[in-house]
Amino acid sequence: MPIYLALAIGGAFGAIARYWMSTGLNQLSQLLFPIGTFFVNVLGSFFIGGLYIYLSERPDLSEADRHLLITGFLGALTTFSTFSLETLLLIEQGHYNTALFNVVGSVMFCLGASYLGISLAKIFL
Repeated sequence: MPIYLALAIGGAFGAIARYWMSTGLNQLSQLLFPIGTFFVNVLGSFFIGGLYIYLSERPDLSEADRHLLITGFLGALTTFSTFSLETLLLIEQGHYNTALFNVVGSVMFCLGASYLGISLAKIFL
């Protein structure tokens, strides 16, 4: 499969998954905090850690397969631009503590999720 096609397929499914999860969580939540974006970014960080280890053990998978999963799907699932906009909007609205928690919490939880994904993949692979 050509890499561009793999990117398009992975990106399409990742974008749909992000829309479905983040919109659903935001509708269920009564929080001011942007839980949907936070969740997809932490989840994507977990999966990228695990996939990094998994794919390093699978030389039989093509470069297109790797790009479909990492760059396409997880790239579209996670979203730094939405995180940035939501944080700036919280600041504009005077919700400084929530904005600060969003920044610090996102970095801490995403790094922790990536580490957990790597650690679990090393145990189970």
